[in-house]
Parts: sequence; C-alpha cells; structure tokens
Amino acid sequence: MCERFGLSAGSAEQIRLMLEALAAEPDPHTTVSEPEAALQAHVADSLSALEVKHLARARRVADVGAGAGFPGLAVAVALPGARVDLIESAGRKTAVIERLIRAGKIDNARAVTARAEEWAATPPALGGGGQAYDAVLARAVAALAVLVEYAAPLLGANGVFVAWKGARDGEEEERGARAAAQLGLEPGGVLRVEPFAGARERHLHVFRKIAPTPPGYPRRPGMAAKRPLG
Repeated sequence: MCERFGLSAGSAEQIRLMLEALAAEPDPHTTVSEPEAALQAHVADSLSALEVKHLARARRVADVGAGAGFPGLAVAVALPGARVDLIESAGRKTAVIERLIRAGKIDNARAVTARAEEWAATPPALGGGGQAYDAVLARAVAALAVLVEYAAPLLGANGVFVAWKGARDGEEEERGARAAAQLGLEPGGVLRVEPFAGARERHLHVFRKIAPTPPGYPRRPGMAAKRPLG
C-alpha cells in the first residue's frame, strides 16, 4: 500500500502506530478497528482521495464529520506539508482522534470540537475556519446537497471539496449540483476508485469553489440537514 500511495517508511510507521492505538481504543467509534481490516477499510479508502490532484497540493485541509478520524488522519500522514483539521461535534470522538494523533505522532493534524456550521461561520482571525481551506473532505453519511453546504463556506477561492460515496444515485447528484450552484461550487467530476482489491461501488464526488459563497451561509446548525438546498 505504501508504494501505491507514495508513502515513506516513516509514514508507514505512523500508520502502524495509529492503527495499533485504534485497535486498543476502548471507545473507537467504528466497527472496524482490527489493524489489518482498518488498513483497508479506513486508511486505503481515505488515501484513494489522493487521486484528486488538487488535494495532493493542498496546504490546509478540513475533514468534516471526522468520526473515528478518517479520512483526515490518513491524509495528514500522507501529506506532511499540509495542516489538517478534523472537525467533529462530539467531544467523545475528538478525544479519540486526539489519542490517535498522539499515538501516530501526527504533528500536522488536530481535532476541532465544533459543528461544521459554527466553525465555518467564524473567520480565521477569530480562531475559526471560514474560507480557510484549500480542500474539504467528507466521508460522512449525508446527502450531497447537505455536504456541499457544510463544505462551501469553509473553502477558499479555487478550493476543492471531495465527498466519499458508494453506488451512484442520479437524483442525489442532481440535487447536489443544484445546491452547489447556490453556494459558489461547481461539480468537478466523479471518480470511481478501488482503494483495495475487491472494493466495489466506491466513488469520489469532486466540487470546485468558483465563486464566493453568498451571505447567509452557513445557515444555523442543523438547517442543512433539515431543509437541504437543491
């Protein structure tokens, strides 16, 4: 896997340490925590996003709804020159992420306990993440129309949003494209990826920031999911 994704020996060691810590974690927030399985299900799946060239060049990256820490932790290891913020509203989950960061000695990642909407509504000068990122990632379970609203206010000009999805859904993609158009994003293509042998129906949906996100976004927490655009 290291050769495929261009990881150094040091990066491979960080991943090993991180996955050992995940396996020992009493509160992992994932059903896949055994190292060999997690290497494929979490790490390889996360690193498949490196096929998006803009991500490989990003210097500030946000993982929205980071959950157990993926894709953010794996991307931070693969891109040591980038700063990666793992944004998660549940303090129990960010506590786990912090433990994995320490175990893997991942100095360029940090956990942020916040709702994505609140973090995006706060400018960097005040300690937040509004328009601060070159790339935003989401491997969370939410519709594209919801995810683009989380991502758009976080992205700076020409930034890229990457969303992990399974089997393609034409209606969801159309709604996502309509929502994106309202938020200053445009669809940048859908990549079919096979992060490990036997992986099926895995797609990366890419959106690009082409215009400023209009005033009024992000809406208050919960509105994107309750009343999706598109």
